[in-house]
Amino acid sequence: MGKTSKDKRDIYYRKAKEEGWRARSAFKLLQIDSECHIFDGVSKAVDLCAAPGSWSQVLARKLNENYKEALKKGPASPPKIVAVDLQAMAPLEGVIQLQGDITNTSTAEQIIAHFDNTRADLVVCDGAPDVTGLHDMDIFIQSQLLLAALNIATHILRSGGTFVAKIFRAKDVTLLYAQLRIFFPYVYCTKPSSSRNSSIEAFVVCKDYSPPEGYKPNMLNPWLTDEPCNFNQLTGVNRVIVPFIVCGDLSQPDSDMSYPLNYEGKEYKYHEPVQAPIAPPYEEALLKNRKKAEENASASNYTDFSEIDIEMAIENESESSISKIKQSLVIPVCNDSDNKPSTVTKTTQNDDDEIVVDALQNLYQLDISDCNIDFNKTNANVTIEHESESLSSEIQRVFIVPRDDDSDNEPSTSAKIAYNESKSNEKRD
Repeated sequence: MGKTSKDKRDIYYRKAKEEGWRARSAFKLLQIDSECHIFDGVSKAVDLCAAPGSWSQVLARKLNENYKEALKKGPASPPKIVAVDLQAMAPLEGVIQLQGDITNTSTAEQIIAHFDNTRADLVVCDGAPDVTGLHDMDIFIQSQLLLAALNIATHILRSGGTFVAKIFRAKDVTLLYAQLRIFFPYVYCTKPSSSRNSSIEAFVVCKDYSPPEGYKPNMLNPWLTDEPCNFNQLTGVNRVIVPFIVCGDLSQPDSDMSYPLNYEGKEYKYHEPVQAPIAPPYEEALLKNRKKAEENASASNYTDFSEIDIEMAIENESESSISKIKQSLVIPVCNDSDNKPSTVTKTTQNDDDEIVVDALQNLYQLDISDCNIDFNKTNANVTIEHESESLSSEIQRVFIVPRDDDSDNEPSTSAKIAYNESKSNEKRD
């Protein structure tokens, strides 16, 4: 597949590179903001599970726009953005990076320290597990990740703040909605246009953070249990219907369609990804596999045969078979008095480039009227030497089958004499 194959299939992937976003997910946050206005009045924001940093790019752009608007009205403090992830992330201008675990209290303390012991206005999380294909397992892990993000948000989010996170729509998603409603009076489930319809992902937008009276944030709350829940028995705040909002209108591209490279009359130009992974989790596995392959190659002197090598091997095998047939044909058929091969035999031995058919034809033309030849013995010797009945039958056919150039389509005189003598010898025996 070529470089542009993914550009053809995914227009948002292509547009992300053209506009300088590190990932196509940047359009998801932009479309959520266009519908829910999550950046209004925000100057301090936290991006959880931030790598590779596309949402941090959106935060930096939007918060700088808010800062410029605030300066027009009077003095304002510059925006602060903290990005947190277990993986290392390439630097971004105006974004403070923390490499830490969102389930640790120390991470929350570091975030608050960067805000001068104040709390954030907005917390976003686009984290998702590496899916396994086992849907129940993937949904459970994603639910746990969302609850971990919500848990740390209760430590760092100010009252009235906004929380946005990825969620997998599934059978028991109502339990998550009920848990979010404990802390936020307004909870929405959004589906941006850039999110594929074939994906079960969606995003919850929770506004006006209002923790229950007397609630003290901690990292030990067992919010999600393994016990099945009977939703018909839920009442009050625990039984809610969360409104569903589709972000983006019909004029925007469809994330499930393939578009031509020259889209909307704009000439296509290939762009490399904005930021390649600097510490991908699969890097160590690739190094181990490469090292193991090198060790196996050095131990067994194994080489990876290409198609050309295979063709050469087949040709060499054919040449070796021809040489074996030649060796069988140069057995002295008629020896002279000095026990030397005949003239035809010498010619066959010296001519290395002669093909098998020519050698057989030379033997056919040989006048064997004065030679005492036992065809059965000769064939037997050749057969034993080459362990091939087909080779013996081929040689015998050359001696006794009529030549094509005979006008009467009968065996030549030499072949007739040899054949008759062999039959006479058999009768005498």
